Amino acid sequence: MQKSRASAESDTQRIEAFSDAVFAIAITLLILEIRVPELNSTEGTSNTLSLASALFVLWPSYFAYIFSFVVIGIFWVNHHYVFQLYERSDPVFNLFNLLFLMCIAFLPFPTAVVARCITDAQQLQTVVVLYALVLFLSVLTWLLIWLYASRNHRLLNRNLDGRFIAYLTRMYILTSVLYFLALVLSLWNGIAGLVLCVGLTLLYTLPPKKPVYRSGA
Repeated sequence: MQKSRASAESDTQRIEAFSDAVFAIAITLLILEIRVPELNSTEGTSNTLSLASALFVLWPSYFAYIFSFVVIGIFWVNHHYVFQLYERSDPVFNLFNLLFLMCIAFLPFPTAVVARCITDAQQLQTVVVLYALVLFLSVLTWLLIWLYASRNHRLLNRNLDGRFIAYLTRMYILTSVLYFLALVLSLWNGIAGLVLCVGLTLLYTLPPKKPVYRSGA
């Protein structure tokens, strides 16, 4: 029995280690979109002014990098948090986790689109819709993982308090609804959708609730 339990714990640790690698690669790829600007001038003073201007023009790349870095960082922190609650895994759980990681690995692409096209008024709405869609798919797959794992304590620590599990379920459902609203809003107004996406992301920088276990467990 102890050997079986140790094997299950090792299995979840392997999944978390693999997930950490995907997070690390995705968050590192973000910086590749920020490139040193090319300068045409050869005069010392003029070159300095040109460099300052060129660096300032890159502000969409800075914004996209910082925003996506925070997004992936929040997902990573919460992924580590929730994996402390999982006690076992199975093939369906692994598949849902892979779908979630697929969304995370895809994030550098909409980040690059934001960096290159957000200043184009005609393309702004498409840019925000794309990013909001990827965010929504990320939180949706996160919700699917949780709903599958938490149903009847299927894969969770058996000592977790039922009210705490219900609380997390409500929070994850609410998160999915809010990001879906951000996606819908971006279809109507790109700027409003972007503001909501940024606001939601900043909201989830708050530390998650400490796990609650049944008394006597």
